[in-house]
Parts: sequence; C-alpha cells; structure tokens
Amino acid sequence: MDKEQFKPKSFWERPEGVTGIVFLVLLVLGGGYLAYLAIPFINVILENTLYLTGLLLAIGTLGFMALDPRMRNLIGYLYKSAMRKITGFFVQLDPIGILKSYVDELNKNLRNMKRQISQLRGQMHKLNEIIHNNKKSIQDNLQLAHEAKENNKQAVMILKSRQAGRLKESNLRLEDLYRKMEVLYRVLNKMHENSYILMEDIKDQVSVKEQERKAIHASHNAMRSAMSLLSGDPDKRATFDMAMEAITEDVSKKVGEMERFMKLSSNFMDSVDLQQGIFEEEGLKMLEQWEKEGVSLILGEEKAAILTEANDENRVLDLNKPVKETIRKSTHKNQYDSFFE
Repeated sequence: MDKEQFKPKSFWERPEGVTGIVFLVLLVLGGGYLAYLAIPFINVILENTLYLTGLLLAIGTLGFMALDPRMRNLIGYLYKSAMRKITGFFVQLDPIGILKSYVDELNKNLRNMKRQISQLRGQMHKLNEIIHNNKKSIQDNLQLAHEAKENNKQAVMILKSRQAGRLKESNLRLEDLYRKMEVLYRVLNKMHENSYILMEDIKDQVSVKEQERKAIHASHNAMRSAMSLLSGDPDKRATFDMAMEAITEDVSKKVGEMERFMKLSSNFMDSVDLQQGIFEEEGLKMLEQWEKEGVSLILGEEKAAILTEANDENRVLDLNKPVKETIRKSTHKNQYDSFFE
C-alpha cells in the first residue's frame, strides 16, 4: 500500500470519534435539561423587549454559524481537536508512539519467526532422512522379492513386494509434504528478511520524524491550523499527520499478516508427526489456501516467484547451506519516504 492507495478513516471511525459521540449525546441531554430548567427565565425574556432582542441576536448568530460552511468547518475542527486531546489521555493516538510499539512487536515476532525457521529446518532434515531410508528399504524389499521369485518362495515374494509398495506410497505422501515444507521454509525466510527491513525502515522514520512532528505541532497549534482551514490554505500539520497515519495503517496490516502467517506455519508444523510419518490434511489445506490468496503485503510480487521456485525441480533447496544474516543494503530506499512527498 502506498500513500495514494491509503483511505484515511473518518473522524467517527477513530477512537476519538467514539469520545465525540459520547460528548455529543451528553451535550444534547445536558442542553435539553438546561432548556427545561430555563423555561421560566425564557418567559421573562419574551416579556421584555430588550431581552427579546438580545435572544434573537443570539439565535441569529447561531444560525449564521450553522449555515456558514467555513464557520462550521472551524467549529468542527476545534471540536475534533478537543475530542482527540481528551481521548489521548486514555488511548495511544500519537503515530510516533504507535510506530515505536510496532517496532517492539516486530522485534519479538522476528525472534519467534527465527525459532520457527530453525524448527522447520530440523523437521525437513528428519523428513529427508525418512524419505531416503524409505527409498533404500524399497530397493532392498524389491531385491528380496526378486530373489524370492527366483527361489519359488511365493509368500516371501508377495510380502516383500507389498512392503515395497506401501513404502513407495508412503514416500509419495512424504515427498508432497516435503514440497509444502519447502514452500513454507522459503516464505518464512523471505518474510523474515522483508520484516527485518520493514522494522529498520520504521526505526529510521521514527528517528527522523519524531522531532519534525514536535516542531510542526509546536508551530501549528490547533487554532492556527483552524485559521489555515478558514483561509483555504493547506494545513501542514494535518498533511504531516495524514502521512504518519498512512504509515501506521500500512505497518499495522503488514504486522497482522506476519502474525497470521506465523500462526498458520505453527499450526502446520504442529500437525506433522514425523515419528509416525503422519500429518493432518487440514494443515496442508491452510497452506494451500494461503498460496491461492492474492498478493502478500510483506512479500509483494515476490510471493509468486517464491512459489514458482519452490515447485521447480531444478532449483533444489540446499538445507546444508548456511543461513545468511539479513542486512539492509546501503543503497536501500526507505519504503515510507514517498509518503511525505
């Protein structure tokens, strides 16, 4: 997701919108109650020409404010700012603070993903050994069946042939499982790499934008931003906050996808029992469903390339190859720089 694809939430869809609704309800109820208490006073005003004139002027002023678009925008902006301020006492609304919490979450998820990758790698080594031993047993049983046939030992020949057939059938299932594990292994590695770079990009944005945001908010307070709104000038503070909101929204979706895939991979690995040579079909179906889904936010177009590579018999995965540490290249362009252009 880039800045152009980002659709900002309306005020009422945000946490401060809930606060705004509560305050509106309280204002309506409180206003109604005060109006009820003020009925005797209003009757006195209506009987006095001077007071009546003042009341009509007040009503006229309120009517003008309600009908004038710029005045409505000003009042609306100030109201929303007040609700955001109040909500900020209970809910984290500062995008910098939110991004910092995502950095901590990514850091924790990356450690867990690293453990998953190591666990999966160990399972794949064991599965490879089982498949290799089964192939050897198939050849041994076929050889014994051939010798039994030459010696007219029909019962032994049938027994060994059946054993070879069962092992061959088992290997077909285990080889299919291995291919799915290879897909999972490649995806987890690439997701770990991209998530690490994502975390580093967020750190950079936080370190650069934290002071910038403080400076913008100091020089563009709520009243000044409201006056900019009245004059039709773009509000630098609002533009900056919208870019930060777009980043937090994008990061939120990517972290969510990362955690969902980690849960999927964990469920898949838990369903595999290599000792018994069995696995649950549900785990495979979940992985296959993920393969059929659309473009991954974290992997992007790399998802299709990874799946193609995993199913290419000429590109065998070397489990003995050392795992490279993820390093962000010096030429790397921060994926969120464009949000502020």
